[in-house]
Amino acid sequence: MLKYLKILMVVLSVAATGFICRTALEQETTEIMEFLLSTVKLPNVVLSQGNGILLMETTDRMQPPSLVLCAIESAARVYPDRPVVYFMKGLGDINTEEDEIRTRKQFPTLASFANVYFFPLRMEELFTDTPFLPWFKKVNPKKERYWTHVSSDACRFALIWKYGGIYMDTDVISIRPIPKDHFVAAQSIDITSSSVFGLSACNNVTWEFMENFVQNYRGSKWGHQGPGVFTRVMKRMCGIQVFTSTYDVMCANINYLRPERFYPILYQSWEKYFEMWNYLPTFPNSYALHLWNYMNSEGKTMVPGSNTLVEHIYQQHCPSTYRAVLRNERTHL
Repeated sequence: MLKYLKILMVVLSVAATGFICRTALEQETTEIMEFLLSTVKLPNVVLSQGNGILLMETTDRMQPPSLVLCAIESAARVYPDRPVVYFMKGLGDINTEEDEIRTRKQFPTLASFANVYFFPLRMEELFTDTPFLPWFKKVNPKKERYWTHVSSDACRFALIWKYGGIYMDTDVISIRPIPKDHFVAAQSIDITSSSVFGLSACNNVTWEFMENFVQNYRGSKWGHQGPGVFTRVMKRMCGIQVFTSTYDVMCANINYLRPERFYPILYQSWEKYFEMWNYLPTFPNSYALHLWNYMNSEGKTMVPGSNTLVEHIYQQHCPSTYRAVLRNERTHL
């Protein structure tokens, strides 16, 4: 009897989650219809196919460093037929076509990519109809030690829940297309990454991530709300995955990608990106490269003419950004 009750609870939970998502989508459909005759692009329209590449900035910074611009540019080049969307907390509302044009002009190295879009990031609006809203209204950002990172962790889950697609951190350089849309990735043997993942909109696993985030919230512990959430949920669903071959594995109908896909250089060796190599690796088994910007407390940057690995990565995967840095041109207005 207990077994059947558990099954019933799971079914009811899935049904409730689906209802919440459908209700939210119906409300957004009304908003979309109101703007269809307008030339202003909305995120609901741009990301309506659920195939977007999503990146974001959760501070008010409006002058992203070259690494962020390289991440966006590389994604735009690798995924030319998919929208690459950069959500920015510091960006003002975009209500007219002039606003869109003005925003694009702020980022000269990205302005020529028709598949790159910029939208404001409004957290309370984003968290509506998710488990995050009560938490967000209760938490005090001024008392949070890692608020920038914790809020980023929450936003990535909410963005994927709302729009679907692939989320990437802004220190992830795309080098070839990810062949799977539904995936998580291992960062190491016992940690599931939060830097890159892809799921459909309103996916039940994303809802689990959000609930786990809120129920186990410990904002003072680094990584507890990001890779900690992924690791806890994936371990519960699939146990500890062991990558003993060159193949990825399946877990609960989600592709679980091995560490080499995004982390061919592990965090302990992050400085290797800023060193000269006797030979240049091609990373044939990787889809993107995570440059571990959080580890870079010294503020190392790509220096043209240094012949470092990161310089060659820029030259190959974000040449517009590289040329601007080389010529000392402005990369933002």
